[in-house]
Amino acid sequence: MPGRGGPNRRRHPVNEILDAILAPDTTSADFAGLTIPESYRAVTVHKDEAEMFAGLESKEKDPRKSLHVDEVPVPELGPGEALVAVMASSVNYNSVWTSIFEPVSTFGFLERYGKLSPLTKRHDLPYHVIGSDLAGVVLRTGPGVNAWGPGDEVVAHCLSVELESSDGHNDTMLDPEQRIWGFETNFGGLAEIALVKSNQLMPKPKHLSWEEAASPGLVNSTAYRQLVSQNGAGMKQGDNVLIWGASGGLGSYATQFALAGGANPICVVSSDQKAEICRQMGAEAIIDRNAEGYKFWKDDHNQDPKEWKRFGKRIRELTGGEDVDIVFEHPGRETFGASVYVTRKGGTIVTCASTSGYNHQYDNRYLWMSLKRIVGSHFANYREAWEANRLIAKGKIHPTLSKTYSLEETGQAAYDVHRNLHQGKVGVLALAPEEGMGVRDEEMRAKHLDAINRFRNV
Repeated sequence: MPGRGGPNRRRHPVNEILDAILAPDTTSADFAGLTIPESYRAVTVHKDEAEMFAGLESKEKDPRKSLHVDEVPVPELGPGEALVAVMASSVNYNSVWTSIFEPVSTFGFLERYGKLSPLTKRHDLPYHVIGSDLAGVVLRTGPGVNAWGPGDEVVAHCLSVELESSDGHNDTMLDPEQRIWGFETNFGGLAEIALVKSNQLMPKPKHLSWEEAASPGLVNSTAYRQLVSQNGAGMKQGDNVLIWGASGGLGSYATQFALAGGANPICVVSSDQKAEICRQMGAEAIIDRNAEGYKFWKDDHNQDPKEWKRFGKRIRELTGGEDVDIVFEHPGRETFGASVYVTRKGGTIVTCASTSGYNHQYDNRYLWMSLKRIVGSHFANYREAWEANRLIAKGKIHPTLSKTYSLEETGQAAYDVHRNLHQGKVGVLALAPEEGMGVRDEEMRAKHLDAINRFRNV
């Protein structure tokens, strides 16, 4: 890290930025006057290593071997964009996908984006700065940005859109140039500095630390659209909601949304420890699928409808004889046949991922004859992300941070997520020198401290 240490070396401008953030009286003008560094540290994958795991099974691919912490140039700031000093970020499953080059190398995304315009050509590089969450401070804004300025404390959602097509103006997720920042674009949040579009920015919740504020972004917004929004399942009071992986990154927010919205979550987990987390969130109906031994597939090619029926019977035991109105789906191939079967007549299966496989199989008789719906849901538009963040800021929904790593340990963090060794979300400190910094509203924090620390205390 040239220029980062040693008594005879000039201080790196990144250190001046950190000093300004940590000082209690730094003004917007002070931030605007800071020198923007020529380079910064970032977590990257390298294009020339895209085939390093060729021939290996997914479970054998190790993010610790593919993720690097490099010193990289600060990108050019364009119209409608902002440079943000990143205090903390987090690891999402898309970071795992990038690190193991599955289902495809993300360099293909960067190459296609780079062909869109001379400005987007910046993203097509031999390295990819990854990460789709951040909490930090705005350093600079480009032409046309009026809502945000230097010194603003922000979080960022990961929807990147161009909005030059009419298709995106009813729901920005339908924009033909919709991308996930830090996954399908470069200059992501697992770094000391990030480049975002200004319409990705949202106010940082004042009662949370940097790492806590960074952790909900992608998964909280995804769960909000999938479950609450009319673009997803449109959950209402009294709905029975089956939530797969209810203590995980997505499921823990779905469980909170169900409880906060007057619905009845039926939480599916894989251990008693995860069941306890759901109980602490307030859920009562819990199925430990490992303890109860559900095997939805007889072999690699054939599912077992008897297990679907046994699963449905167990659900009705927990709901007073009712089937579920909504299934919150993301495991994919392993569970999708069961999900379609157990949904009530006229109910909705809403899916946002396929972590166990993309090729879903289900018995269509249970779909068409019972008038069920399968709804695809992907991340969230700006309005949905803003509403999801607003609920965090109001203390209605809480972060599910369980553990925090340093930037240098991001490979281990991604490994833990890949191997499902984590609970909730795992955070990564970027510029923040330690955990617990950045809290601006101690009184509100005190009211919600147990909930904020729920996943840390398991």
